[in-house]
Amino acid sequence: MSSSIKAVLKPHLRDVGSLTVRRVLPAMQARLIGPFIFFDHMGPATLEPGTGLDVRPHPHIGLATVTYLFEGAIMHRDSLGSEQKIVPGDVNWMTAGRGIVHSERTPDEDRASGLTMHGVQTWVALPLDDEEVEPSFSHHAADTLPVIERNGVTLRVIAGTAFGATSPVTTFSGTLYVAAEFAQGSAFALEPEHEERGVYLVEGDLEIDGTPLEVGQMAVLALDETVTLASSHGARAMLLGGEKLDGERFIEWNFVASSREKIDAAKIAWTHQEMGTVPGETEWIPLPARH
Repeated sequence: MSSSIKAVLKPHLRDVGSLTVRRVLPAMQARLIGPFIFFDHMGPATLEPGTGLDVRPHPHIGLATVTYLFEGAIMHRDSLGSEQKIVPGDVNWMTAGRGIVHSERTPDEDRASGLTMHGVQTWVALPLDDEEVEPSFSHHAADTLPVIERNGVTLRVIAGTAFGATSPVTTFSGTLYVAAEFAQGSAFALEPEHEERGVYLVEGDLEIDGTPLEVGQMAVLALDETVTLASSHGARAMLLGGEKLDGERFIEWNFVASSREKIDAAKIAWTHQEMGTVPGETEWIPLPARH
């Protein structure tokens, strides 16, 4: 393995109803990469006509959720009253802060016909000063995101800064989050612009300084090194990371916090349905029993 790779994270498969996801973060070798504390690659999966994704209302604290799709569509609804359909290339960024509740479902118009779902959902842990910020939701259409071309590689800056460009998405700490599309025989140099960096291979073939990365795996890159990412036949990858987070974070179910006490308080609040409701929704996901 190349010396520019500190670790390779392998996914764990998780069933989220009508979809199977590859969960890469958190991992034993890397609990966080920059502010990223959770990384799910969902699909690709074809949902049969009449079926769909139905993630019932559930809560979050201490983080921001980031949804980015390659195929399909999701209708987001939350306790602030937001209702937003996301399609490929768009960004849905939801800041939970002190607490928010949301649902994610297949839009009605897509449910009848069936569709293929493929995308990435991540959680970004919030810095201590913003951990209990007021919750908010923002949507950014694909055509508002910066796109950079480098030697046959198309780089879309989802959030944060990269390659001299800045995404319109508001972040709370130094962030790297880029979708990279490699043409056949393309390569580019990823410089150490950010303190912590990871590379996840969605599909295709990719080498990092000559070391192949398997689909569904994430390479954690060494500090302060410029690395070359190259694809022979074409690839899709995600670049993520940023500034190292300011201290330890605990994660339990859908909650992220700097103390277990904050998580315990959120669990009690959710059990008593005191974290808000999603307009138009009557279902909710109960707090899972601990084993």
